[in-house]
Amino acid sequence: MADEGFGNPRLASLYDPLDPDRSDLDAYVRMTEEFGVRRVLDIGCGTGVFALLLADRGIDVVGVDPAVASLDVARGKAGGERVRWIHGDAGALPPLEVDMATMTANVAQEITDPRDWRGTLRGAREALRPGGRLVFETRDPARRAWEEWNRDASYGVTEVPGVGAVESWVELVDVGLPLVTFRWTHVFAADGEVMTSESTLRFRERAEVEADLVAQGFVVEEVRDAPDRPGREFVFVARRPGGPMPDAARPDDAARPDDVT
Repeated sequence: MADEGFGNPRLASLYDPLDPDRSDLDAYVRMTEEFGVRRVLDIGCGTGVFALLLADRGIDVVGVDPAVASLDVARGKAGGERVRWIHGDAGALPPLEVDMATMTANVAQEITDPRDWRGTLRGAREALRPGGRLVFETRDPARRAWEEWNRDASYGVTEVPGVGAVESWVELVDVGLPLVTFRWTHVFAADGEVMTSESTLRFRERAEVEADLVAQGFVVEEVRDAPDRPGREFVFVARRPGGPMPDAARPDDAARPDDVT
């Protein structure tokens, strides 16, 4: 279920202008090249930034998201017709056979219910061809990222084309690990409207995520560091068994689950 920040049309339209630096996606683009990917399922595609990056590179992309407002933004972008957009979640997808499934940014952590999480992993596995990979990131709970989520550190004013100046900031609402809830506030200078949206993230330990992946039939190839947040996030690369054995998993240099690169 999408929170209001993604499901409300006025707030969904702010997502891209308030977060214009998406260099966090560069590592995922490089992995499509590294693994020779031609077909991708982008789970939690939101406003379609990553899906359209891939489509621009000739990759066949399916984007799925539970927020209609975010999908409407994605469809309205240049090149939006080159992506297959699906309203829903990974637990109930039509038959697919993709080379890679992804959950970028906070998508994996936004799936807070354990049953929904298991359903997402199962859905991703079913959508992958044998030998295909699921790649996603999640923050390391030990780094306590939520301690930096406050108004002083996040306040800003952004001039949004066609909208005007928008003030925005984030505040911590509740920490009850593994769940952390925070609230974004947006103030529209044009009409004075104040809109808020709350989000909750689930902070999973690395061992927990690895166990969940194995339980849903994946092989954990490796756990990488996030280039944009070194030492602060885990990037999981998990494979659906079957198909040609990838070089990284051959017996002579098998990737071990406890290796971090």
